[in-house]
Amino acid sequence: MAGLLFILSAPSGSGKSTLVGQLRSMVDRLSFSVSWTTRAPRGSEQDGREYHFSNRETFKRMLEADEFLEHAEVFGNHYGTTRSSLQEAADRDCDVLLDIDVQGATQVRQRMPEAISIFILPPNPQILEMRLRNRSRAEGGVSEETVLRRLAKAREEIENYREYRYIVINDVLDQAVEELIAIVHAERAWAHPDQPVDSETQRWISIAQPCLRTNVKERLRPVLASFGFPS
Repeated sequence: MAGLLFILSAPSGSGKSTLVGQLRSMVDRLSFSVSWTTRAPRGSEQDGREYHFSNRETFKRMLEADEFLEHAEVFGNHYGTTRSSLQEAADRDCDVLLDIDVQGATQVRQRMPEAISIFILPPNPQILEMRLRNRSRAEGGVSEETVLRRLAKAREEIENYREYRYIVINDVLDQAVEELIAIVHAERAWAHPDQPVDSETQRWISIAQPCLRTNVKERLRPVLASFGFPS
């Protein structure tokens, strides 16, 4: 593909879907690759908008036909990104945004090491648990066991933060959205070093650079400590 490929990953309940929605509405030429899944729609989700909802038989046929760039099983449901979605974006001269979990992101990085990976972190486990319980109520209520399983899974996924180029902490929504927008604009500028950088682009770069994993250590330290990890 000719454009840039952005990967967003986050533990369940980190607010990633909200961030993705804001990013898509505020940045042009950014094509959202709608993943396929065998899970049932939640709330107001619509087929073809948040996901392509599929049964297991269809998903298996697509998998056997090697139609997926990446695929993973999460909480008993299957998720996958089709190769064709990237080509369709390239045909429209767009960059691509993938909203995928840690397993899928690993597969994509192996196949496309140039991908720009971003990990979204909740600020602490208390806020993560609150968001998970709020989502549980919105889904009509899920068991305590399910909430605790999602919390445990989140901790496992957070261990992979070192594999990502950028870290965005979703504490203040507007700030997190601005940082994601800045990352896209900065990477676009860096992809064309022969082009002049205007003042607006330089501002985006100045916002994006502190989010680089190598630069975010001080801000990241209390977040990791709250989850019981050394920074």
